[in-house]
Amino acid sequence: MSETLHKAGRLVVNGVELQADLSGALIWPARRLAVVADLHFEKSTAFAARGQFLPPYDTAATLDKLEAVIARHRVERLICLGDSFHDGEAAGRLDPTQGERLKGLTARLEWTWVAGNHDPAPPADLGGGSAEDITEGALTFRHEAAPGARGGEVSGHYHPKAAVRVRGKRVTAPCFVTDGRRLILPAFGAFTGGLNVLDPAISGLFRKGFQATLLGRSGLFAFPKQALV
Repeated sequence: MSETLHKAGRLVVNGVELQADLSGALIWPARRLAVVADLHFEKSTAFAARGQFLPPYDTAATLDKLEAVIARHRVERLICLGDSFHDGEAAGRLDPTQGERLKGLTARLEWTWVAGNHDPAPPADLGGGSAEDITEGALTFRHEAAPGARGGEVSGHYHPKAAVRVRGKRVTAPCFVTDGRRLILPAFGAFTGGLNVLDPAISGLFRKGFQATLLGRSGLFAFPKQALV
């Protein structure tokens, strides 16, 4: 990365101090709260059923990453911003070992499944509570950004990615997107694709511009919209 880039884990949304984690999780340190979006558990088995085979390790890899975030930040509460399961039958396809890991986490933490378009109702036997959206202090957590939402909205759904030019090469990475009033998280799950933040579906939500915080290999790097390609 060039000297024009800088590390940028600190985010402020509607006056709330937050921390972007390199994993793609959002941390609210003052409340020991972590937020993740678009886990898409069992995406590989859903594709396999249609004859498109992916390495069948996505759920285990996502749980590995999630457990590491929980331990690293001593998380006590966790909010999953929807599309936690790739489809309505995904929980039934969980390997028993991964299912027990997930149950162990929901039993240990204050855990909330926010409804997504892939999973409008969470599985009944995996623990945790559920909600359409959650308001916590000055922030409201939901799956998909609402165009007319008031300040403080935190969402997922779009799997945002951004591209910059570094030493003449185009570099693309998942990213957080914020204008200080609303924030969109990158997808946390393995094997999840992404949508460029310059696409009108995302950029149209930020009429006065935004900052993209890219997940690099070893650090976070923030760029204004004007620096993206």
